[in-house]
Amino acid sequence: MFVEKNAVILLSGGLDSAVTLYYAKDRGYKLTALIFDYKQRHKKEVDFALQLARLNNIEFYVIKIGLDWVKSSLTDKKIKVPFNRGLKNKDVPLTYVSGRNIIFLSYAASLSESIGAKSIFIGAHTQDYSGYPDCRPEFLRSFENALDDGLKYKGMKIVSPLLNKGKKEIIRLGLKLKVPFEYTWSCYQGGKTPCGKCDSCRFRITAFEELGMNDPILR
Repeated sequence: MFVEKNAVILLSGGLDSAVTLYYAKDRGYKLTALIFDYKQRHKKEVDFALQLARLNNIEFYVIKIGLDWVKSSLTDKKIKVPFNRGLKNKDVPLTYVSGRNIIFLSYAASLSESIGAKSIFIGAHTQDYSGYPDCRPEFLRSFENALDDGLKYKGMKIVSPLLNKGKKEIIRLGLKLKVPFEYTWSCYQGGKTPCGKCDSCRFRITAFEELGMNDPILR
């Protein structure tokens, strides 16, 4: 049996998942976070996810998995993180991790059913699904339908409140929700400071600049 206001959130430590967390909290959900360590190059995001979970006093699980077979610049250090890729480029980028959201959502569904959580929150959005197939609305709808066929309890929802928003709109919503953006990490390189050159950094920095602000993590 599901409890309507119980939910699981996929918490990466990035800007989008942080805004999603605060969105869900603002709507009265009792959250449990899933944080994934999949040997990603930017493993530093895990530390930020932990900070966000603790700051909000929510229960969390850190899941360590190996995706050694994946050919992605996020998991294979022999593949360089792409710089200067057009921000409107809709090709699947080298940072794509094959099946990542399928894997993450499968874990989330197992946890959700086990604790009676009706909803799974994910921070997928329009700039992601232009290049990442597992962020697209049709995939999320199909996966939700698959959960109805594959779980004991029917009616679990995948909630993606940022799906139709660009980065600037997401940040604007986060400001309204008082998201501490200084506790978020977006850079794919995972160095001591953001590289400012990878797609993720550029989307983020550009959006803050369009809002007339400096990115708090760059101070």
